[in-house]
Amino acid sequence: MKIKVREATPEDTGTIAEFNLAMARETEDKELDSDTLFEGVAAGISDPARGTYYVAEVDGRIAACLLVTHEWSDWRNGWFWWIQSVYVAPDYRRKGLYSRMYKAVKSYAREADRVVGFRLYVERENRRAQQTYESLGMTESGYLMFEEIVSG
Repeated sequence: MKIKVREATPEDTGTIAEFNLAMARETEDKELDSDTLFEGVAAGISDPARGTYYVAEVDGRIAACLLVTHEWSDWRNGWFWWIQSVYVAPDYRRKGLYSRMYKAVKSYAREADRVVGFRLYVERENRRAQQTYESLGMTESGYLMFEEIVSG
């Protein structure tokens, strides 16, 4: 199995949007609006200030994706990279794709300016994902997250 991790291109928009639709169904039993999602992924790919999508190709076929966004930390005078929209296609799960992607993201961060750490959200019930993140050296932060959604 030949795995290649690379930055997403506009041609990957449809696949990433489909992966995000599937992830929302699987993890939250939520149906997202596909047009809005496609436009959101396209906007993210076209504007690096919004974040950077990465994909993992297996033998030339996209099998996984994730999005990295940035948060400034005044406490640490540096950037946290948030890992979001993680999805591995069912046929490729438990084969080390996320691990390869995380290692690639960490490598890209070493080349960037002032990256001080990595963060991500995970569903409380998703123990398998939590075990994966822990195996890669991540720990639970101890913070609870609160939110208020103000539009669709």
